[in-house]
Amino acid sequence: MQPIIELEKVTKRFGGITALNNASLKVNKGEVVGLIGDNGAGKSTLIKTLVGVHNPDDGDIKIRGDKVNNWNALKAREAGIETVFQDRALCPQQSIVWNIFMGKELKYPFGFIRDKEQITEANRLIREIGFTSKLINAESPVGNLSGGERQGVAIARAIYNNAELIILDEPTNNLSLNETQKVFDFVLNVKKSNRSVLFIGHNIYHVYDISDRFVILDRGEVVHHLDKENIQSPEELMKIMRDTIKSH
Repeated sequence: MQPIIELEKVTKRFGGITALNNASLKVNKGEVVGLIGDNGAGKSTLIKTLVGVHNPDDGDIKIRGDKVNNWNALKAREAGIETVFQDRALCPQQSIVWNIFMGKELKYPFGFIRDKEQITEANRLIREIGFTSKLINAESPVGNLSGGERQGVAIARAIYNNAELIILDEPTNNLSLNETQKVFDFVLNVKKSNRSVLFIGHNIYHVYDISDRFVILDRGEVVHHLDKENIQSPEELMKIMRDTIKSH
């Protein structure tokens, strides 16, 4: 299986500080990869490298098997890599359809927005990723949605932007069990559509429940690649992480 993206021995330095050191990671099509690590492990630098904010000082980035030079944010988006950050970058005062199409509106030749087409497409997107309530539609204000539902809108926007890999940064942070399950349902629907998710979280139980594989990062180094089938419980995953950090 050819990965959507692959980092090979990537190093990123900031002055005298090495934020990533020979880090290798790959994400295959149609899988959920859980990225875990303590504070200061280098997760933010790794995410920013994946989305082209940082160009590696050493190592290679491959997109679908092909090495990419001069990696940047435009190339990452063209490769189908989108990020949903903790704040989701949504405008609560506006509708779901406005938030999905913000900056990428469908327009007629003279610049008028194709409102009906946008509403139809937004409704299709939110149903595709798992919105089931008849009370929620494309014209619903985002401010009326729950935290989990807002994650869904941000994911729908990423899919509209032709995302093949969606990076979710702490998507269940401060959410209730019910809202966390909504996020899980959205993620599983993304996976069913043969897209991929990199799921970053501090809550090991959440990462364990939703992921197919786990990548453990410690002090800028990828110290473990683990398949879920070989890990019996979140407690075992937590123990591996703690033991690794102690001995690293």
